[in-house]
Amino acid sequence: MSSLIMNEYNQFTMSLNSENKIAIEKTPLIMTEQAKNHLWKYNEDKILKEVENYVTGTYHGHYCGDQDGYADIQTIDLMAAKKLATGFCQANILKYGSRYGDKDGRNKRDLLKVIHYAMLLLHFDGHYSRKDNGLSEFR
Repeated sequence: MSSLIMNEYNQFTMSLNSENKIAIEKTPLIMTEQAKNHLWKYNEDKILKEVENYVTGTYHGHYCGDQDGYADIQTIDLMAAKKLATGFCQANILKYGSRYGDKDGRNKRDLLKVIHYAMLLLHFDGHYSRKDNGLSEFR
């Protein structure tokens, strides 16, 4: 006798072994692009990829230092050093969210900024923390 249970990441098969004890086998599910697209009805896969590309571009943008030794420091790092990062992120979420549809029309870039600042807020509010804000990891 065996039983099958699945969640979004793993498949668990339970069975009785030769000693009449329950054995549980965990197998990670590997999602194909076709399966992901089938599950993600609202283009979330494409949106996530676009968010990833946008965020990656901010690491070499005009808000980074341009002198040797400072190229990895962004404005948000200075805000974090003064314990202002969470408020800064919240304010920018409101700013870009409220101007969507007004300034430059229905500008997708404003929504990408909202998502990025929400991601930063998750970090700076302690949901996903790194030692010294990750600065030592990027040098």
